[in-house]
Amino acid sequence: MAPTADNVVVSSMKLERMLSMKGGKGEASYANNSQAQAQHARSMLHLLEETLDGVQLDSPEIPFVVADLGCSCGTNTIYIVDVIIKHMIKRYEASGYVDPPEFSAFFSDLPSNDFNTLFQLLPPLASNGGGSMEECLAANGHRPYFAAGVPGSFYRRLFPARSIDVFYSAFSLHWLSQVPEMVLDKRSTAYNKGRVFIHGANESTANAYRKQFQGDLAKFLRSRSQEMKRGGSMFLVCLGRTSVDPTDQGGAGLLFGTHFQDAWNDLVQEGLIASEKRDNFNIPVYAPSIQDFKEVVEADGSFAINKLEVFKGGSPLVVNCPDDAIEVGRALANSCRAVSGVLVDAHIGDWLSEELFSRVESRASSHAKELLEQLQFFHIVASLSLA
Repeated sequence: MAPTADNVVVSSMKLERMLSMKGGKGEASYANNSQAQAQHARSMLHLLEETLDGVQLDSPEIPFVVADLGCSCGTNTIYIVDVIIKHMIKRYEASGYVDPPEFSAFFSDLPSNDFNTLFQLLPPLASNGGGSMEECLAANGHRPYFAAGVPGSFYRRLFPARSIDVFYSAFSLHWLSQVPEMVLDKRSTAYNKGRVFIHGANESTANAYRKQFQGDLAKFLRSRSQEMKRGGSMFLVCLGRTSVDPTDQGGAGLLFGTHFQDAWNDLVQEGLIASEKRDNFNIPVYAPSIQDFKEVVEADGSFAINKLEVFKGGSPLVVNCPDDAIEVGRALANSCRAVSGVLVDAHIGDWLSEELFSRVESRASSHAKELLEQLQFFHIVASLSLA
């Protein structure tokens, strides 16, 4: 049966309710498997600071507002927001303002995000008794901003009009709002039979994913164009690719294709799941080319492109002993599980999910040297301001 319009809406809403990085603080949690993203983000700080240097400074009487979209639940988002606000404090001071404005930071992600873990990681404000922001700024080990969580999809409006000075979003925009409906339609040429990801799929499947990504990005830009203050800026980082061929997803293909794909095939061959069950699962991720991204920004017309480039991010695997094949295999399985485990659990249940990721670990361990040499992420980095 082909998906109807109503089924697509339900599918999108269902994904929004359950999609999140794996919460908690366990071995496969996102909090314990985001070291590589933290390293990648820190390597791009100079690009972020260039964006911040272009933000217009308002009167210190007007609060300065930062929003992190797709914040997840690790320490990286807190570190980056701290960098943004401290950089802006220096800019206010260099411009001759005696006192900086008050700062607010909104941490936004889907309602299923583990906000509890995130908020427990937040440093306290300097004073528990209504102290001034100046006291907060002067206190070491305390955050110089007020914090709040904003649950919701960034493919819709999240904030009042003209309320945000700086938008930051890293490693999130490659997540689609839903798996393209044609990919799950057996009657469609885009039906991704035998696969759980776009990597290595046919041209029709790739085009369906590309169309979904560009439609989602257009919705993202329309929402941000209404929410950003005049003179504000937006810094975006998403998983990208260097190949012009969308069926070659680069690092994402090695993470969600190859050993992850083979592990699904293992479950089918062992009779643990039906082949149709595998075919009905697809990772809603698309690593765009720089042209994919540029086309949407230019067609929307709301934003001027200050910078748009492909940035070499490095490997997503962080291991202490590169020669230990077991550790490398476990690192890949945990990385994959940290970002896709919630979807896998919902599709096949906890027990089969354990079986799946144990096979991912085993297969990855057998190809440890190859993974360390070949697994490389590239990112699309964009700095945008209102046109």
